[in-house]
Amino acid sequence: MFQLFLRARAHNLLGSRREDKGFKARSAERDAETDRARVDAVMVAIDTALRDAEREQVGLSRRVDDALARASVTFGNGTDEYLEREALDNHHQDLFAADISNGQRRLKELASTIAHLKFVKTAMLTRFPNFKPPQLNS
Repeated sequence: MFQLFLRARAHNLLGSRREDKGFKARSAERDAETDRARVDAVMVAIDTALRDAEREQVGLSRRVDDALARASVTFGNGTDEYLEREALDNHHQDLFAADISNGQRRLKELASTIAHLKFVKTAMLTRFPNFKPPQLNS
C-alpha cells in the first residue's frame, strides 16, 4: 500500500511539473534560419551537380574533337583512299567511329541533364525569392 502511495505522489509531482512548462515554440528567427539552411543545402547540391556536369561536358567535348581530328588524319586525302586503305587503318577508323559516336551520345545526355538542372535551379529560386546564395570568395 505504501508503494501505491509513493507511485501516486510521484505521478502527481511529475504531472504538476509538466503543466507548468506548457508548450513552447521556437523563435521566428530560429525557424527562418532552419528554413534557410534547408534551402541552402538543396541549392548547394544543385550547383555542385550542375558544375560537375558542365565540367564533364567541356572535357568530353574536347576529347571528341580530338578523336575527330585524329580520325581525319587516318582517312587520307585520295579520291580512292577507301579502296586502297590498309586493314589497320580501317580498324582505327572503326575505333574512332565508335569513340566519337559514344562521345556524341553522352554529350547529348549531358546537354539534357544540364538543361534540367538549370530548370530545377530556376524553380528553386522562384519558389524561394528571399534566398540569398552565399557569396563565394574568389
